[in-house]
Formats: sequence, structure tokens, C-alpha cells
Amino acid sequence: METNKWIELLSYTLPAIITGLVALYFFKYHITSEDKRRNFILLKEKQNLALPIRLQAYERLTLFLERISPTKLLVRIKPTGTNAINYHNKLIQNIDQEFEHNLAQQIYVTDSGWNAIVAAKNGISQMIRTSAANTEITTAEQLREHILQQTLNNEVPTQTALAFLKNEVRKNF
Repeated sequence: METNKWIELLSYTLPAIITGLVALYFFKYHITSEDKRRNFILLKEKQNLALPIRLQAYERLTLFLERISPTKLLVRIKPTGTNAINYHNKLIQNIDQEFEHNLAQQIYVTDSGWNAIVAAKNGISQMIRTSAANTEITTAEQLREHILQQTLNNEVPTQTALAFLKNEVRKNF
């Protein structure tokens, strides 16, 4: 008789245990998927909040590249005297100030995008330094003409960086 009671007890408890384990599995699965869904929604909200800031960073860096392009730089920064070295220093100083003003934008762009910006800045600075090192150039006006001539004859680093940034924006946004 006692074995019948054990079998009867087991026949009632075994389905209850199996049902409980199945319910536990489904609750765990539900909770995990709910957490993933919430994390996905939070990530989307963060991206939606960051998107305008990132686009603004690309806009500011585009403006930076336009401001340091030799043709626009030479029109905006006119020589105050005739000395080519003083004008060279003034141009380099202006480029460095523009760059420092936009340093924080590197947080919002990719590493390759920022490297393109730095390369463009260094390329323009090097173009100006090379022109100023030319012994035939003695006046600020001659320096301006030489830089403009180089701009017409060679590809300007700012154009390359600008094309890179445009491509990056098209690809990522």
C-alpha cells in the first residue's frame, strides 16, 4: 500500500515540477528578451540624441577646412606689411588658432576622419612654410602669389580631407 501512495504522490508532483521548470524557463527567456529590447530602445534614443551633435561636428570641421584652404585664407588674412616672414607667421598662427578652436570636434568624428583633418592642416602649413623658405620670395605679396600658384598647380590637402569627410557622412548617416 505504501508503494501505491508513493507512486500516486509522484504522479501528482512530477507534472507540477516539470510545469514549474518550463514556466521558470519561459520567465527567464521573457526577462532576457525584455532587457535586450529596453537596451535596444535606449541605444536608439542615444543615437537619435547624438546624431545632431555629430552632424554639427562634421559641419564645423567642414567650415574649418574651408577657412584654412589657401585661396580663402589668403583673401581673409591680408598682409599688414611687406615682410614675407611676418606674413608667413601670421598665416600659420591663424591656421593653428582655427585648429585649436575645433579640437573638441574630434570626439564626434571617426579616427580616420580626424586624421584626414590633421593631415590637411599639416599639409597647408607645410605648403606655406615651403613657400616662405623659397629664397626668391622676399615680400608678402610674392608669398601670396607663390602660395596661390601652388594651389592652382597641385591638389590642395583641404580638398582631399573635405572629400573624405563628405564620403564619411554619406556612408554613416
